[in-house]
Amino acid sequence: MTRSPRRCSAAPLLCAAAFAAFTALAAGGCAAPGGLDTGEPVAPVSPQPQPEPLWRAWAADSPRAPALATGTRQQPPAPLPDAPEVGPGGLAEVDALEVVKADKRMRVLMGKGKINAPGGAGIRPPVHLDVTGDGQQELIVAADTETGRTALSVYAARGKRIVPILFTVGRRMAAESLGTDLLIRTAPDDESEQAVRYHWDGVRMTVVNDERRYCAAGPGADGQATP
Repeated sequence: MTRSPRRCSAAPLLCAAAFAAFTALAAGGCAAPGGLDTGEPVAPVSPQPQPEPLWRAWAADSPRAPALATGTRQQPPAPLPDAPEVGPGGLAEVDALEVVKADKRMRVLMGKGKINAPGGAGIRPPVHLDVTGDGQQELIVAADTETGRTALSVYAARGKRIVPILFTVGRRMAAESLGTDLLIRTAPDDESEQAVRYHWDGVRMTVVNDERRYCAAGPGADGQATP
């Protein structure tokens, strides 16, 4: 049986094409598909867009980010002028009451001095906690008032001086640590629950998250739920 001349002529053409493709791949090296060959220039990287204010004259009055609002719009906190000096033992060896007396925002809330349990007016037992992440413990003081409100202050040592890095006031306050952050829970007068998270920004403790939740209505005098 005579073979078809068309099939015999097609085989050499296919072999020649395969050989040419292999030769081109070998000459190009082992670059992956879509990669750059040797000596091929790299495309320039376009710079990422940055925020630009639409009204530049108003930009200075607005915070750049919620977490930096306090730190960028206020002067750094100044040391307490009449506070005791910090010794080699740090703030753990400083009398918390003397620090409160030196802080004009806290001294008016001292009440009757120290308290060791809820229900009275005065200074809660001090807490020492590293909230700046520098390995040194800061001083946290809270003062309860007869109206159910609490003022909380955090103090850091700068050399021998004491600097207030946070002051906040709230009703029915509960303070928690979250790593080096502070989580302050309060119950405002509008029947809501508020949780504010503070983080050290290198200057002071600033707000990084603020959540408010409104409580469900409770039953009224007739036993029915109030709107």
